[in-house]
Amino acid sequence: MRSAGRWARAAEILKELEERCGTPEGRLRQVADAMAVEMHAGLASEGGSKLKMLISYVDNLPTGDEEGVFYALDLGGTNFRVLRVQLGGKEAGVVNQEFAEVSIPPNLMVGTSDELFDYIAAELAKFISQEGDNFHLPPGRQRELGFTFSFPVMQLSIASGTLIRWTKGFSIDDTVGQDVVVELTRAMERQGVDMRVSALVNDTIGTLAGGRYTNKDAVIAVILGTGTNAAYVERAQAIPKLHGPPPKSGEMVINMEWGNFRSSHLPLTEYDHALDAESLNPGEQIFEKITSGMYLGEIVRRVLCKMADEAALFGDTVPPKLRTPFILRTPEMSAMHHDTSPDLRVVGDKLKDILEISNTSLKTRKVVVELCNIVATRGARLAAAGVFGILKKMGRDTSREAETQKTVIAMDGGLYEHYTTYRTCLENTLNELLGEDISKSISVEHSNDGSGIGAALLAASHSHYLEATES
Repeated sequence: MRSAGRWARAAEILKELEERCGTPEGRLRQVADAMAVEMHAGLASEGGSKLKMLISYVDNLPTGDEEGVFYALDLGGTNFRVLRVQLGGKEAGVVNQEFAEVSIPPNLMVGTSDELFDYIAAELAKFISQEGDNFHLPPGRQRELGFTFSFPVMQLSIASGTLIRWTKGFSIDDTVGQDVVVELTRAMERQGVDMRVSALVNDTIGTLAGGRYTNKDAVIAVILGTGTNAAYVERAQAIPKLHGPPPKSGEMVINMEWGNFRSSHLPLTEYDHALDAESLNPGEQIFEKITSGMYLGEIVRRVLCKMADEAALFGDTVPPKLRTPFILRTPEMSAMHHDTSPDLRVVGDKLKDILEISNTSLKTRKVVVELCNIVATRGARLAAAGVFGILKKMGRDTSREAETQKTVIAMDGGLYEHYTTYRTCLENTLNELLGEDISKSISVEHSNDGSGIGAALLAASHSHYLEATES
């Protein structure tokens, strides 16, 4: 294939991708409107929408007044963390914190429920035994724990929920359908651990709690990491499917499970359709598959594959490594996208180290950077449209006269934290959608480690000793 013809085809593939990934403001507004409509539908009835809009039973977010020693257990993947915090009330905040991280042996991820939870409880016992004098548990009190469990759960109350299914490489049949708090509590009893689980939450709710603890205006949390999700504070009257007595606070935190959002307005390409069809969960988590860290690098790889195939981007044969799904991870994509060296040396090194493609020209490297830019920009702008949709649903997208209500969005996750261009694009797009006036009253803040400390804070705000002191 002649060089000029090759470059023309590569440019054509790139241009077509850019058009198909287009996110003009009008389209983003349509996505936000669709998000708000699906939120309404999901709150109206179970199964009423692609958005699950799960009731978290968290109706008291931390206020900052919490005091005492609280523990958290964060199980969300192949590692779990245990931590303890000493809370000192309004003035002191988090006085002390310590944590330990433990990896789960692969055989326990596919073993029995008892084996897994016994292992976790034994590690928890070890961690409690190292509690120093700088942590003060009032005499006569049982230790309390917040349990972050980042798998699909049917929540039954603040401290109970049954496992719907395992994800992320776990496959333990006898836990499915069981209350995970009961499983953990039994294991703690078997290991001689005297502790009560006061709150069962997922990482997004934890992030919201951590954000609220430091800022009373935090009402939305978004995680953008390997996967993505959002949670927010809803008025109890606006939740038709919430049966029983309304919470005293009049509010309820909703876990949206927004990764499963889909709409005809989402700009999907042939690469997205192929990725979805070949995935473990075809037709599910479409929003997640175009916005989150697990997939962005893979979309780039698929486009490069087509360019190698049809435009001989890397010479006459397609480099074999390029055909390996998920070989190009989003952190590597980010490093290439952020390359500022004049000869794009980082891009050259990554192509060589990961895909075994050496001697790439500057022109080829520039194509790769442009490709990263198109895919990341689409993801970030759509994530911003999602946030705008939540703000619309909450009625916080327009100014009320004489009332400049502040709104804080707590964000966490590796993608948000480390992919600078993605984060900047998301924040700029949100401001573009909100307009100059409103964007002054809405801020995005990094809520670090919500899933750990947030769970401990929720154990505190839902402590069994609170009612005793109040009554």
